[in-house]
This record gives sequence, C-alpha cells and structure tokens, in this order.
Amino acid sequence: MAAALLANTLYSLGFVLEKRALTALPEVTIRQPARLLRLVLGSPLWIAGSVALASGFGAQLVVYRTLPIAAAQGIFVSGLVLLVLLSARLLGEETTGRERYALGAILAALLMVVLSLKEAGAHADTVGRGAPYQLILLVCVPSLAAGVWLYGAAERRARHRHRAPSTGVEYGVAVGLLYGVSSLAIKGVSSYLSSSGLGQAVVGVLKSPYPYLLLFTGAFGLVMSQAALQRCRASLIVPVCTTVTSLYTAVIGTLSFGEALPHDPLRLALRLAGTALAVCVLLTMPRHDPAPQQPPIGAKELTPP
Repeated sequence: MAAALLANTLYSLGFVLEKRALTALPEVTIRQPARLLRLVLGSPLWIAGSVALASGFGAQLVVYRTLPIAAAQGIFVSGLVLLVLLSARLLGEETTGRERYALGAILAALLMVVLSLKEAGAHADTVGRGAPYQLILLVCVPSLAAGVWLYGAAERRARHRHRAPSTGVEYGVAVGLLYGVSSLAIKGVSSYLSSSGLGQAVVGVLKSPYPYLLLFTGAFGLVMSQAALQRCRASLIVPVCTTVTSLYTAVIGTLSFGEALPHDPLRLALRLAGTALAVCVLLTMPRHDPAPQQPPIGAKELTPP
C-alpha cells in the first residue's frame, strides 16, 4: 500500500511537471521525434518530471510483487484526485462539472474493484507470478498496433482547420493502450525479482519479451504522450490514459497471469460492475472543448488604465 501511494504521488507530480515544462517549449510533433527529444531534454523542469515518473515505475515493481493486479490498478487510479488538485494548483487548469462527475464515477468504479478483493491472509487473492510468452505477445502486439493507429487517426482529425478543439480523449486512450502493455511488462519483470539470485533473474528477464516490450512502449509512449500532453489539458488526458491503462492491465493481466476471478457472487458482481462503469464513463466523456465565446459585434474592449 505504501509503495502504491508513493507511485501515485510520483506519477501525478511527474505528469504535472512535464506539462508545465511543455507549455514553455515550442510546439512538438510526433512527425519530428528527434526535435521533440532535443527540446524536452534541454528543459530541467521536464527532466525532473521524467525522473519522478521513472521512480514511480520503480515503486510499481514493488506493488506487483505483493498485490493482485486488479487491486494494484484500483489503488493507482485513486491518484487521479491528486493529479486534478495539482493541475488546478500548478497549471491553472479547471475541469468542467461533467468532467468532475466523470472522475468521481471512475473512482467509484475502481473502489468497487478494490472491494471485490479478499482481505490479506490465508484466503487472500493469489498474486500471479508468470504467464506464457506466446499469450503475452498475442494480446500485446495487437494492442500496440491499435494504440499507434488510434493516435494517428486523432492526429489526422486534429489537422482539420475548422475542427473543434479536442479534449484529448482519443490521445489518452491511444497512449493508455501503450502504457497498459508497459504495465503488463513491468508485472512480468517483477515475477523474476523473487528468483534465487540476481544473475538468474537478469538472465530470465533478458530471455523474456518483457524488456523489449518496455523499450518499444517507452520510446513510442514518450514521443506520443509529450505531443498530446502539450496540446491537451493534463487534468483530462492523464485520467483517461490512466483509466485505460488500469482497465487493460486489470482485465488482460488478471487473465494472462492466472489470477482467478472471485467465486463469491457479490465480489464478482462488484468487479464486473466496476469495470463496466469505468468503460461507460470513458465512452460518454466529451470529445471536444467548448469553443471560446466571441464578443458581440460592435462591442468595445475595455482597456485597463
């Protein structure tokens, strides 16, 4: 629990610092990845945010060794509240009433998932330690392709001159799929940390697909997330991304790593209802920001003395 709460804090702080750094930089685009990397690596504030995010990944390794995947995702998503508070305080971003209701519904959905878990003890939910490589690749490769395609489609729509400003939901879903694969890879790496020796653990990790999935999602996720984060509000795109990542990891990870669903009808209903509620909230979130209000024709602008 302590490691999960620490990961929440580091993730929220990291995203907010990166967003603040990106607002002071020239416009970046995924079509120029080398220029994007050169710009962000020249910003000390962005580097501080990246260090915070990397530290959050380290804390995530500890969490996956001790908690079931569904429980871990429920705790991770609870950090959205901290993210919204930091975005309002440090970035001056304001969420609409509809978006606040959506965030509340997402937290309620993931609370259902957490309540569906058994308490610690002899009858606690099992923590999966491994998954077949073929199964991981079978689910991860199409997910990566879908994320890259969805991001490209959102980019093409955003280039239309008369299109309403995007809230970033499409970007958040696309990046969330990549980070979902990354989260599964972190879970896979964590399964080797309990090996009898460091050398054996390193050899096992290198023989698995997990480090290579992390490299792919790290490279593409970095470029895609920074371009999207610069254009859209962090208080919306990051919650969407986090929710998609958590749902993907909880559903696919639970099945892939052999963490059985609850047998008790009430707990099973809570887990399924929480997952369905989170998906419904994502589908109903606004896709566009409201257009700025134009002053009436003939109105004079007041100039302060």
